[in-house]
Amino acid sequence: MTRRPRRDIGQVNTSRSVTIALIYEQRCLQQLSNAGTELHTGTGNVGEVMDLTLDDAKRAARVLRDQLPDTALTHSKALEIVAQQLGFRDWNTAASRLAYRRGMSAPVPVLRSLDEARAREFYIDYLHFSVEWEHRFDYAQSILYMRLRRDQFVLDLSEHHGDGTPGSTLWVPVGDVTALHKELHATGYGRMSPGIEVDSPGGPTMEVIDPFSNTIRFCQPTP
Repeated sequence: MTRRPRRDIGQVNTSRSVTIALIYEQRCLQQLSNAGTELHTGTGNVGEVMDLTLDDAKRAARVLRDQLPDTALTHSKALEIVAQQLGFRDWNTAASRLAYRRGMSAPVPVLRSLDEARAREFYIDYLHFSVEWEHRFDYAQSILYMRLRRDQFVLDLSEHHGDGTPGSTLWVPVGDVTALHKELHATGYGRMSPGIEVDSPGGPTMEVIDPFSNTIRFCQPTP
């Protein structure tokens, strides 16, 4: 079987219609109608007229990478492409101009990671998180920043100095700590075998400690 050659990023079709269409899927038709009116009159750019958030733009970059698997398209380059398609000079400009969702959203804790392989073994293989995205700067390919998710629990792991301190603690409410305990026990992890403290403040709690001394307390809140 002939292997298809990887296309250079310069050969990627980055037309406005392709990238913006990916973002449009995330927005309602009424917003599109309003955006079309204002763009036609020249009163705004795509990102701001559509009331897109920074999360929308990041999501579009991830979708763009998924749609172009045969290219050497990094996450940072995808962000730059999306920013330009939205009418901004570069990603830094877009990030400063695009508003977050109105009001406050759930926080995303950042924990320090010191070893990629051990982090993946603990969080993905053992705790069964999935990777939402990863980022490495072009000038520092060895330094990883990645976002993980399991259900509604979103967590960032960073190898960047200053992003979190080893030894931090997170308290995470769960619906059934006993079921979670059975799941983790069945998966197994050579460095740990957590139990459940039934009398912990807030409710029965299972505590796990990652390879970097960060503690996660899974608690089933007492009514």
